[in-house]
Amino acid sequence: MESELRIFIADDHDIVRKGLRASIEEDPKMKVVGEAADGQVAVATIRQMRPDVAVLDIDMPKLDGLGVARELAREGAEVNIVFLTLHNDEDLFRAAIELGCRAYLLKDSASQEIVACLRAVNSGQMYISPALTAKLVKSSMPQAVLKGAPSSHLTPTERNIMRLIAEGKSSKEIGEDLSIHYRTVENHRTNICRKLGLEGANALLRYALQNKARF
Repeated sequence: MESELRIFIADDHDIVRKGLRASIEEDPKMKVVGEAADGQVAVATIRQMRPDVAVLDIDMPKLDGLGVARELAREGAEVNIVFLTLHNDEDLFRAAIELGCRAYLLKDSASQEIVACLRAVNSGQMYISPALTAKLVKSSMPQAVLKGAPSSHLTPTERNIMRLIAEGKSSKEIGEDLSIHYRTVENHRTNICRKLGLEGANALLRYALQNKARF
């Protein structure tokens, strides 16, 4: 029998937590095992309950969602992180990705998207709210990419790497999947960026997410 996906929710607004819990528990394979209204309680409860996924509001009192994620990472906690946000801020998005989050969800659509998001995360994929992806891509991608820069000249290995990047996998995970060293993956990423004219942290990830159907 497939095990139940155990989820923890941290948000300082009770109505948000109730709405997310109701949406999540419509799926019989998912269960909310705990809640918190601030970051300090969230860290302590996650440490004790060890959920599979922690859904964290970025803006919380005492310790924000990014701080919670940093503390859990420092402790080596094995929990997938889903960030909730009202913002489409580039710096916040970058910070979340660098912390290894598996999903970045807009609060406005969280109740409608949360189950699909959790399913994606549970299957090893990354999930970003479509509206948020469009805004981030439009604000930060080079115009040549926005117009659909060609990717047909990428090698088969580079295409495989792009597909795995779109799934949210790290260079180490991609190396394991393709049986190559992670530094070789990093070299491929550099070459892909050069070919596509991409610059800046996470530009490759954004391009992969926007164009994943091509790979």
